[in-house]
Amino acid sequence: MKVGPLLMDTSQPITNIHPTTVIDRAATVADGVEIGPYCVIGPNVVLGEGVRIHSHAVIDGHTTIGAHTVVHPFASLGLAPQHLSYKGEPTRLVIGHHNVIREHVTMHVGTAQGAMETRVGSHCFFMAGCHVAHDCTIEDHVILTNNVALGGHVTVGEYANIGGLSGVHQYVRIGKHAMIGGVTGVDKDVIPYALAMGNRARLTGLNVVGLRRRGFSREDIRSLRTAFGLLFSQGGTMAERLSEVADLFSGQAGVMDIVNFIRVDSSRSICTPVAGNGNGHGG
Repeated sequence: MKVGPLLMDTSQPITNIHPTTVIDRAATVADGVEIGPYCVIGPNVVLGEGVRIHSHAVIDGHTTIGAHTVVHPFASLGLAPQHLSYKGEPTRLVIGHHNVIREHVTMHVGTAQGAMETRVGSHCFFMAGCHVAHDCTIEDHVILTNNVALGGHVTVGEYANIGGLSGVHQYVRIGKHAMIGGVTGVDKDVIPYALAMGNRARLTGLNVVGLRRRGFSREDIRSLRTAFGLLFSQGGTMAERLSEVADLFSGQAGVMDIVNFIRVDSSRSICTPVAGNGNGHGG
């Protein structure tokens, strides 16, 4: 469905758009979309089926929002990145389906210096005040708690959970099923399945509670615990310990997720435990 610059047509039974909302004539709005009062929708925006946008939201830039995502008041999606080299290139923000984006969340388009695209998966929950910077990649089922700030080019794996008021440095990777404690500064890569916290994040073990909630077996968790202990022991180099763990657990997918994560070239070093920490419990 194409709409004009100010939509006031109440004859559309499958789309409910408040008459005070301003929508550019070039925007694309699918069936079943609901848009509340005083929103502004730009010309290159695509809203999928059943998207619901509460009042006072601004959606601009080359932004696509997938089906049944809910956007709450004062969210700002798809505006120019906070990047001094951005010159108005037609970069994108792509948001998946069935997400919840709460009040005052900001998500920016990508940059020519990055992937040209900021990408958000599906079934994610972004609590009030979160910021997703340019060129980030967020996979499915991620939770960002209140006022989490992601710097540019950050990657967050599926089912990761980042605690409130935490900040993640640009180019950092956070692995799948990891949990970051509240008020944590993350300036190093956090391996999958780990629990990290602190003024500067350090590993405190595995996100055991989260893994149990998501149906990981006792055997899988036991293997991850053993591998964690071997990887961060004091003997040998990290490369040697990685090879040992890969040989011992070649058939264990979770452990190999960690091994492959560490082996990927990254501009950031790997977050490590504080000496004496156990394997943690998480949440």
